[in-house]
Amino acid sequence: MTAGDAGLVSFFGSENRVIRTRERVVAVTFNAAWNDAGLDRILGELARRHAPATFFLTGDFADRYPRVVKRIAAGGHGLGNQSYSHPYFKDLTVPGRVWEVRAAERALRAAGAGRALTPFFRFPYSETSPAQVREVNALGFADIEFTTDTNGWKGTGGGMTVIRALRRALDALRPGAILQMHVGASGGGTDVIDAQALPRILDAVVSRGYRVIDLRTLLCPSSLTASPLRETSEVLALSLHAECIHTRHPPLRGESRRIRG
Repeated sequence: MTAGDAGLVSFFGSENRVIRTRERVVAVTFNAAWNDAGLDRILGELARRHAPATFFLTGDFADRYPRVVKRIAAGGHGLGNQSYSHPYFKDLTVPGRVWEVRAAERALRAAGAGRALTPFFRFPYSETSPAQVREVNALGFADIEFTTDTNGWKGTGGGMTVIRALRRALDALRPGAILQMHVGASGGGTDVIDAQALPRILDAVVSRGYRVIDLRTLLCPSSLTASPLRETSEVLALSLHAECIHTRHPPLRGESRRIRG
């Protein structure tokens, strides 16, 4: 078992809504299933601050926006699996759930995810169950959910504003918090509150003494004790891959335990 595999197994057996650590670190994640309306601004702000992020895409999104997959990968960010069609998993059979995970994986690879592809899965609607977590673990994926969603996806029509999205992120700020935001807008919309709120969120996180970490570093032993990140996300991604990340992830066997920072 490689170092990367050992790190992956440490995520198994849990829905992982927070990183188990006392260090003042936070992980930034984005979901993408609708459109890419906020992508330019999001990638621009992340690059300007040298901040890493993990993007959980549906397979259908990857099929429709292969250039987005390539841009995220080229920016040095991680790519995670959020099923192919974003269904309610409780309404599917076991073979149906397996198909959703594997079809999304195939779509991400076909779109050019390459080394950016992670062994991380996020359930649609964050709807999990112990049995379903075991299913995705058996497929070689760790379930990564979130500590809070900014709810920017609701848009102004749903009563959300940049300030409210910022407040939700800061209210949940704690060592090991995982923030969830969204790349696009539903119904073909172009007003992406999370894209507008991102610079304020990142600035506020840093001003409170936190650093943004790449979720992929958790596959490496003692990653949380490393010095604060000073590299660009592109350089970081290459060094992670060289040290301990293996993007092939067949079903793994081993003792399940929760994240320990």
